[in-house]
Amino acid sequence: MSAETLSYSIALARPSDMSYLRGIELAAARLFEGYAPESLLTQTTSEESLRRGQRNGLLWVALADDVPVGFALVDLIESGSAHLDELDVHTDHMRRGLGSSLVMTVCRWAARQGYGAVTLNTSRDVAWNMPFYMRLGFEEVPLEEWSPAVRRVFEAETARGLDATRRLVMRRTLSTR
Repeated sequence: MSAETLSYSIALARPSDMSYLRGIELAAARLFEGYAPESLLTQTTSEESLRRGQRNGLLWVALADDVPVGFALVDLIESGSAHLDELDVHTDHMRRGLGSSLVMTVCRWAARQGYGAVTLNTSRDVAWNMPFYMRLGFEEVPLEEWSPAVRRVFEAETARGLDATRRLVMRRTLSTR
């Protein structure tokens, strides 16, 4: 069946979805060749983090005819905002609005939970990253406005090998009405 005839949806991740996520993340990482160290392109979110996210209702999947082809994982690192820790769509299913749908699902969920914002870290110089999030209402957070929790996440990414000069923190302010 071709991707054009598939039925797509977004849902909270189920235990049965977990086995697909590593392959999705590895496929999506190939888009960052030349922007991230090769060693990071073969790393994936820990199984423990994904399972914890699934158990706690912080992991959503994009489904193609009920098979996961993308996911978004939230980490609750501070009280006032939800942090989008990981967003991946398999390259075979890109350009169908799944990434945007996952991000907007996270934003709607965060607003319903009373969070004032969604934060994330992303690449400054990857042509599609920062503009993608800007189209969805995210803005760059100046360094002096970083919370201690966001700073710790950023520093952990730098320790893993990501170039801090090529990264930024973004935030979308939410209406909780």
